[in-house]
Amino acid sequence: ASKRLELVKRGESSVVYKDFAHSPSKLKATSSAMKKQYTHSALVACMELHTFSSLNKDFLKEYMGAMDTPDIAVVYFSKEAIAHKKLEDISVEQVHKAFGRQDLKVFTDSKDLQQFLKSLEWKNRNLLMMSSGNFDGIDFNWLAEDLLGS
Repeated sequence: ASKRLELVKRGESSVVYKDFAHSPSKLKATSSAMKKQYTHSALVACMELHTFSSLNKDFLKEYMGAMDTPDIAVVYFSKEAIAHKKLEDISVEQVHKAFGRQDLKVFTDSKDLQQFLKSLEWKNRNLLMMSSGNFDGIDFNWLAEDLLGS
């Protein structure tokens, strides 16, 4: 399957992957696969709520536990995407509750998400970006270069 666990960049002690995963079961499976493959590295996993179903407040509860595997779990969603799809607004609090993870990071601005990622130490830490979208225009190659250097 194309767009499944695609290597974006390999650094000295880190890798950046992107993946098309967005359903709850795929998030779990993909995060677990990364943890199994890179046992000595911490995993930072970011997922974007992007599809009609994932942005639906009634479907959100399906994500309970879906991001439990990563060491650092991040969820991104765009308020504009919700408005554009004419869906009922969802809040950061609703997303937090749905995933059931106390330390879940939730962003609604892709620039804030990128700033957060840049603030992390990337030695022995891998990044997994999961979405059927592109986190509102994040250039994964540029981001990987920025985080891991050349």
